Amino acid sequence: MQNVPFYDPTKSYDENYDQGPYGAFANGETLSQSGEPEYDFLGQKVYLPLGIAPGPLINSNFCKAAFQKGFDIAVYKTVRSNFHPSHPFPHVLSVKVDGDLTFKQAEEGVVADTDYQQLRSITNSFGVPSKEPAVWQEDVRKAISYADKGQVLVLSFMGTVRENQLQWEFIEDYALAARLAAEIGVKILEVNLSCPNVGSKERVCYDFEVTEKVCKAVRREIGNIPLIMKVGYYQTDEEIKRIAEIAEKYAQAIANINAIQAKILDKNGNQAFGQGRAISGVCGAAIKWAGLEMVKRHKKIREQLGFSYQIIGIGGVMTPKDFFEYRGAGADVVQSATGAMWNPYLAKEIKEKEKIKEELLGQIAPAAIVGEITLPDPA
Repeated sequence: MQNVPFYDPTKSYDENYDQGPYGAFANGETLSQSGEPEYDFLGQKVYLPLGIAPGPLINSNFCKAAFQKGFDIAVYKTVRSNFHPSHPFPHVLSVKVDGDLTFKQAEEGVVADTDYQQLRSITNSFGVPSKEPAVWQEDVRKAISYADKGQVLVLSFMGTVRENQLQWEFIEDYALAARLAAEIGVKILEVNLSCPNVGSKERVCYDFEVTEKVCKAVRREIGNIPLIMKVGYYQTDEEIKRIAEIAEKYAQAIANINAIQAKILDKNGNQAFGQGRAISGVCGAAIKWAGLEMVKRHKKIREQLGFSYQIIGIGGVMTPKDFFEYRGAGADVVQSATGAMWNPYLAKEIKEKEKIKEELLGQIAPAAIVGEITLPDPA
């Protein structure tokens, strides 16, 4: 990829927050969209079920640029009920993985460095920083105002793990973050249950008892606001069924997957991010296989159980072809993070391919349509 990333990995989180976005995201050019948006996303009409996953859109300036470039669903980076600092710099490294990242490779360790040329995958280690609620609430209100017709802002939030914390205190912190998020007029919320940096060995989404308690507490606070559950990769269908049952009770969508956790090493075998940050999430092309697999399995289980929640596919969406592959696998909505960061025109490219697809379908008489139509490769 030759584009300048809109989040600059050579700068700190605070520098990006204060000075970003960069590259084409900073030029103010807006993708023109006309007509009526037809896709339904949790009660909101959007032009295309495509968005940027939580992570790189760290404030309203980034969200504004995302909307301008045609990403109709912008997810504001995860916030908390209190201020939380970022990990020390660096935060983003390029991961050297050829092909798919296996769980065995992740456990043994992968090499990462600051060479971002020909980038396919990255790892990020932020620690889920958050401004004080008064700061992010004001900024989220601005971000909401930047959504144009056929676009919507989603706000991601999470609870905070603290020393000597009891389980009920952790759950109530999730509820407090939800209440603070709900009171500013956001139309869709996302509860982050999958971040690898929550201070415990397992992510929340793998503890189904705590997950259900969190979602129940969150629902109590947000009323009828649509809720997305952000989860990770599940090894078994029984696990997917369990998370699906929770989603059907308390949420309207499941977003998967988050990054695959891996041991991150430099070329000499040392911890690439420094002492105490041995494990970090890998994103991008190397985890596309896992994201696609989860969409397919969720779709099958959703049909088996007769559930209605939407499926949001995430992981390795780097090109238009990836978007259409996710849609074909059963994703109601597709989100990109790494791909969007390095290609600010990804939404434009996908929409151009979608237009061609619609035009081709329109040229085929209904009487001539027998079975499934095979369209030209949209890549």
